[in-house]
Amino acid sequence: MRCRSQAGSALYPYGMHPISLTRFNALAAWCRFGPTMWILEEVAWFESGDGKLLGLVVRDRTDGDFLGIYLAKDRAERFRQISQTDVFFGTPEDTAAALVAGAPALSACLEAEQQPGDEPLTAVDFFELEVPCERLHPSFATLHNSEGFSPARGLVGAMMRWYKDVDGNFIEQFQTIGFDARLLELYVYALLVENGFWVSRDHAAPDFLAEDIIGTIAVEVTTANPTQDRQGNPQPPPEVTTAEEHRAYLKQYIPTKFAATLTKKLGKEYWTQPHVAGKPLVFAIQDFHAPGSMTFARTGLFSYLYGYDHEAHHDADGKLVVVATKVAEHRWGHKTVASGFFDLPGAEHVSAVLFNTAATLPKFNRIGYVAGFGSRRVRMIRHGTLWNPDPDAAEPIPFSVRVDDPDYDESWTEGLDVFHNPHAAIPLNPEHFPAAVHHYLQPDGNISSVQAGNILHPLASWTQIFIPADA
Repeated sequence: MRCRSQAGSALYPYGMHPISLTRFNALAAWCRFGPTMWILEEVAWFESGDGKLLGLVVRDRTDGDFLGIYLAKDRAERFRQISQTDVFFGTPEDTAAALVAGAPALSACLEAEQQPGDEPLTAVDFFELEVPCERLHPSFATLHNSEGFSPARGLVGAMMRWYKDVDGNFIEQFQTIGFDARLLELYVYALLVENGFWVSRDHAAPDFLAEDIIGTIAVEVTTANPTQDRQGNPQPPPEVTTAEEHRAYLKQYIPTKFAATLTKKLGKEYWTQPHVAGKPLVFAIQDFHAPGSMTFARTGLFSYLYGYDHEAHHDADGKLVVVATKVAEHRWGHKTVASGFFDLPGAEHVSAVLFNTAATLPKFNRIGYVAGFGSRRVRMIRHGTLWNPDPDAAEPIPFSVRVDDPDYDESWTEGLDVFHNPHAAIPLNPEHFPAAVHHYLQPDGNISSVQAGNILHPLASWTQIFIPADA
């Protein structure tokens, strides 16, 4: 979490007012394309009072001059660049003044500027029901109908205009049994765009090819799901009552869930496809095998990926000592899986695994609220634990924060763990995700965790939603 810097909300002349980067990203981040965006530094963001026109002040990194850019919606309701200030300026203030001054004339002719391009003829709508109400996924029904999740609904509504459905069944699955998996795809899409990637979905698999100034990576998105019976009905997770059962659940059962998902993806051999060959291949995974399971699955993922169990204690001097023990397998009931995903044959083609405990619907709701979407009656309190950077700390840092606090902000990258494959044929450059926490296996079996700067890193969180009664 970090404090956001947002200009005052008072309207500029002619209805253009400054907005936060969070809101601009929610509306128009998806239209940033290719190398051009890598030579421009964004300085300020604006929106017209009617929401039909956006403004952007950028600095050319090569010569330091400033330019104002206008964006408006096309026929598919996607914001695209339609014009810019006539000249470059020496200061961002002069650029912003010119941008605002030119808005009225441009606003009067937006329809004329809305010429047909390469966009679809109509806007995509994830919320137009394609199935009977009784088939709706409970989480989709909540997103679709609940005032408490109206911020997430507004945010997803802005994103969906740009999302390319290469499978042809995204909306149907999003509304029904595939809700969790499809929402994770939207999260990864937002994550990539936020980190400066130009995202392509021209191939059926893997899910994304993403290019930034460093290079191109391939990303496949997957989820660990509930166990099903022979009829395909989801089964509840095992009941645990004792401390020993809980320990076994984390270190035995959860790794078997990740193993089932990741080894299946490994069998697809994406690296043999021409558009993937020679590029880092990354798997992005989330755990949905039980309600809230993603908040405690991280330990099991660590153990399964690297094939080590870690126990910690403090020595006589108060120093934290972590003992790594090699694990050969994970066993639950009659099921046994080999530990150490990165050690499996073929896994050298997987450069890293991405995981974020918060890559769920509440994250969309929080970011949507910060971006100004949804009912302003909604109140949220986020509780959880943060990664403790103290090398001798054995416990995380608890936190509790109000999402409606003016200083609250949240990024898509916040909470992201990148588990690097020690045997990767093509290692992933950590600069692709500079604000994430990057994990590396050391020769003694311990894990080195690295993060640039002092960005807070939530390990797990829960969000309470309140809607105060009317006065």
